[in-house]
Amino acid sequence: MRKRIIRLLFVIVGAAVGFYYLPPIWIAMRNQLGVQLARPIESAIDFLIGALVFWLISLLLTDWTIKMLKQAENALTKKSLTYLLFGAISTIFGLILAILISIPLWRLSIPVVNNVLPVLLMILFSYLGFHLGTTRQDEWRRLLTRRGRDDQEAQVIKRQDENYHHYKILDTNILIDGRIYDLVKTGFLEGTLLVPNFVLYELQYIADAGESIKRVRGRRGLDILNKLRSEKIVPVEMYKGDFEDIKEVDEKLIALAKKVDGVIVTNDYNLNKVIQFQNVQVLNINNLAKSLRPRVIPGEQLTVVVVKKGTERQQGVAYLDDGTMVVVEDGRYYMNEQLDVEVTSALQTDAGRMIFARPVHSASSHGIDGSERQDQKRLAESTKKTDHKNNDRNNRKN
Repeated sequence: MRKRIIRLLFVIVGAAVGFYYLPPIWIAMRNQLGVQLARPIESAIDFLIGALVFWLISLLLTDWTIKMLKQAENALTKKSLTYLLFGAISTIFGLILAILISIPLWRLSIPVVNNVLPVLLMILFSYLGFHLGTTRQDEWRRLLTRRGRDDQEAQVIKRQDENYHHYKILDTNILIDGRIYDLVKTGFLEGTLLVPNFVLYELQYIADAGESIKRVRGRRGLDILNKLRSEKIVPVEMYKGDFEDIKEVDEKLIALAKKVDGVIVTNDYNLNKVIQFQNVQVLNINNLAKSLRPRVIPGEQLTVVVVKKGTERQQGVAYLDDGTMVVVEDGRYYMNEQLDVEVTSALQTDAGRMIFARPVHSASSHGIDGSERQDQKRLAESTKKTDHKNNDRNNRKN
């Protein structure tokens, strides 16, 4: 689409150039060859020749033009609104000043002075205006504010922090997860939430899936998005653009973050690593949840319920309210029982945190209790076997 628009602009410019500069050629043909055509035909030929020549030029320069436009777009999106505003205003003032100076020059009959020199003046004064407007933003701001508020506003108005990113780009997983809604309600997330259209389409595709689990997850993501937009806790914007040359949604998110200088909010571990490798800032809600979990130290006591056996002999596994796994020594003897344990150590991994603990009772008592329970189980099993054998013998005799 961009290529077509740029080539169309080349054709329009070429037609205008041909209409303006080719008539002298027809005058020369009349004088030298005596060839004369009707004025409308000459104008039409001028249009066609100019358009054709510039269309051929566009075939060579379209890709280069698109590349330059993307670089300019990326450079502008990284600048603050204040920078662009002062730059535009000062450039306009520079152009106005250059036009005022050029008015006497246009009245002169000297070709170079009345044509070329005004153009050079406009370029020079535009550059000077933009440079002065963007490099002295604070001084211009102080001049435009009232003197009585200068000291107060000097403390409030500061340069935009390089670590602050206005747009927080949401991926599909974070919307399906649902915790982003609770995080936004707390007020810790600043800026504007940006939801790309290709993320919305992926959510819709999941919501229309044949599998019931996928369908529920997709609909939950759409419900979370509608809540964020309707309650207006923070501004929510939709990005309608797309990256047609990129197929994967994750790669599109990275390209969008680079384009708008935004931060990607996700809970995907693998995507988090890829984004960091691409030098794009990322906010992982799982990392936030891990950092907010309460810290435990060796010797601290906890109350847990052992829910399953551990991988090692006699171990039991319990979980805290935040999902932290607690490995309890001799815990298999206290299955589905509430137990007071003492923390011995803790291990932090990429997958989460593990706490190792042992029952508060003495180690010797654990061993006795455990052996007693084991003996009771063995005695019960042997009793059952004996009863079965006796029943079989009685049945045979009968």
